[in-house]
Amino acid sequence: MDHQSYIPGMSPADPGPLSRFIPPLEEGVVSTWLPPHAQPFDPAQNKAGSWLLDPFGFSPRLVLEAARAGYRVLVTVNNPINRFLMEMSAQPPEEADFKAALADLAILKKGDERLQEHLQALYFTHCEQCNHEIQADCFLWRKGDDAPYAKIYQCPHCEDAGERPVTPTDIERAHRIKATDGLHRSRAFERVAALRDDDRVYAEEAISHYLPRPLYFLTTVVNRLENLRLSPERRRALEALILVACDAGNTLWGYPSERPRPKQLNIPSQFREHNLWMALERGLGIWAETGASVPLEAWPNRIPEKGGICLYEGRLRDLGREVKKEIPIAAVISAVPRPNQAFWTLSALWAGWLWGREAVEPFKIALRHRRYDWSWHATALHAAFTHLFELLPLGTPVFGLIPEPEPPFLTSTLTAAGAAGFDLTSLALRTSHDPVQLLWRRGEHLQREENNPDPEAVRTAMRKHLLERGEPASYLHLHAAGLLALVETRALKKQNAGFDEALRESNALIQKVLSEDAQFVHYSTGENVDTGMWGLAPHARADESRPGGDSLSDQIEIALVNFLQKNPDGIYLDIENDLYPRFPGLLTPSKGMIYATLESYAIRERSAWRLRPEDVANVRRNELHTITAMLEAVGTRLNYTTRKAGKNYIWEDQGRMARAFYILASALIERAMNETPFPPEQTIIVIPGGRAGLIEYKAQRDPALARRLKDYRLVKYRLLRALFEIPVLTRDTFEEQIASDPLEKYKSQMMMF
Repeated sequence: MDHQSYIPGMSPADPGPLSRFIPPLEEGVVSTWLPPHAQPFDPAQNKAGSWLLDPFGFSPRLVLEAARAGYRVLVTVNNPINRFLMEMSAQPPEEADFKAALADLAILKKGDERLQEHLQALYFTHCEQCNHEIQADCFLWRKGDDAPYAKIYQCPHCEDAGERPVTPTDIERAHRIKATDGLHRSRAFERVAALRDDDRVYAEEAISHYLPRPLYFLTTVVNRLENLRLSPERRRALEALILVACDAGNTLWGYPSERPRPKQLNIPSQFREHNLWMALERGLGIWAETGASVPLEAWPNRIPEKGGICLYEGRLRDLGREVKKEIPIAAVISAVPRPNQAFWTLSALWAGWLWGREAVEPFKIALRHRRYDWSWHATALHAAFTHLFELLPLGTPVFGLIPEPEPPFLTSTLTAAGAAGFDLTSLALRTSHDPVQLLWRRGEHLQREENNPDPEAVRTAMRKHLLERGEPASYLHLHAAGLLALVETRALKKQNAGFDEALRESNALIQKVLSEDAQFVHYSTGENVDTGMWGLAPHARADESRPGGDSLSDQIEIALVNFLQKNPDGIYLDIENDLYPRFPGLLTPSKGMIYATLESYAIRERSAWRLRPEDVANVRRNELHTITAMLEAVGTRLNYTTRKAGKNYIWEDQGRMARAFYILASALIERAMNETPFPPEQTIIVIPGGRAGLIEYKAQRDPALARRLKDYRLVKYRLLRALFEIPVLTRDTFEEQIASDPLEKYKSQMMMF
């Protein structure tokens, strides 16, 4: 298997609507993979204007990027909310339409007052400082209570802001709204499921995740939406704003810490109740779209050759025969969906509220389904991959992204695709926070060889990966290495085995090999195999040398510094594009490692990175000579005999070694320890002050290195200079001074995993 290098992208400036449910993907990845930028398939036969297929319709950004690159993208989507997001991304209304739609809603009458005033009054409270009546940004609740316990506001009159306790008036207002909750809840049910519908009980359970006040707000707005005479564009714009409020109104917003990407409909012990009128206003910015529109049509309408999106509202199995007959699919691109009961259930609610029961009908299974385990997930993916296999020509490439990867998600996806006949040709993994990038090809329609899982093959693959890294790895990386061994030996799933059995056997085998083999060392405070880091015991790597001899972190440091020397004004994306092909597959450097190295060696000028003046090669060489001379001078003043032994500088007292020094210009601390044959307690490693943070970062991400470092003394250049300047220096004061110069903690956010 030829491992592809990880394709870097750019984090989107704006995460967009419903971002906590939509896959967190970088921009530019798909357009880089597609010809003419890269050649994953024959650009002579497949080029801009060719047909691509997204069988899952999970990521509007991914589809939009391919369409803007000049491809025609056929997307199957059965979730009405995903379809709406896709339509809005491809052809967003003008900003003026959003503002006008909200203004049209605001001026409607509710009794004798404007609707805006009526709805804003739901969130009125009094400022604790000046007693003015103002709007609360949100109220804070404890699970199971019948009233909020606190509120958060920003007073425009006296500028008092923050969390404050609720008043009796706040509680009374919440109780008054709750008194009419039955009527509004019934209206909300009716828009999703009819009175005698068997699914009504599931709709009721889902709607229970809305408090009375936001439910009253939403039903009031939706009722007015039906009576508004709006242009099609303004109606779409207002529906988009209401969708933002629908998401803001549920009880999944934990406080003070939120689950950034909820997967289950679980109410946090403490949560926020947002001001939904403010949510409508925030929606104006959330839906802002700066990119140009792309052609979009519903199947079976056609789109121009210059590129666009064709939406098929339904399942892939229903489209297969028509596609194979009429549309030549050049490649498949998709973000692989993961189970998300919260989003799928809420999508059914929101679709009913916005467009009525007919819109929910094809997607009502989301209301009924409550548990989505990995066996169910693999079975569903296998069905989709099987239909995909039937409509693709032999050898068609499938570029897949697995967002928010975790071991069972990876096992489920690889097992499902392999069982359907797709051959995995490469896999690239950066961290557990980044999408895994996979490339399959549609295999031959033949009876496939099946083998029993071989523990030795899995053991060898994981050991090989750790030897290549030269440092501990996360469980996700080792799990991926083990899975790739099972893929290559065709041992992920037997034809007659169920997915539950296949997944359980694969996961158990990988965990058993790790936990029961003494050559693997677990660095973790917990007992679970999938926590912490895993490395090789010293005896397991003693008989084999690592490629290059340095740890992965050190190799990345060397490669990055070489790049900066040759490219003094490189931007960050240039750095990634240079590094990733050097470290493909499971060795992809994390952004944290890259930034820690950049902060140690370089300065940023606008978007470009260049070496610090003191880290330019000739300047650093001159400084090394200066530090060496100072070290010899200090040793002589302390009445030591000084000499050089290999790469070490020795202080001797009457023929016996007192101290050994290793002078570094880099942060290659492991190399320094390996090249110092003297006892650690007598060894001092001298480093530039700018390397201290990088060394500390490496120690934080590598527990084996951290353990070794505890036995060594590190001294910065600046301390040695200070000691050189002291007129009266004794051996005792020297020891006191070097003991007071610890490494500083790495200050930037840790992105190590």
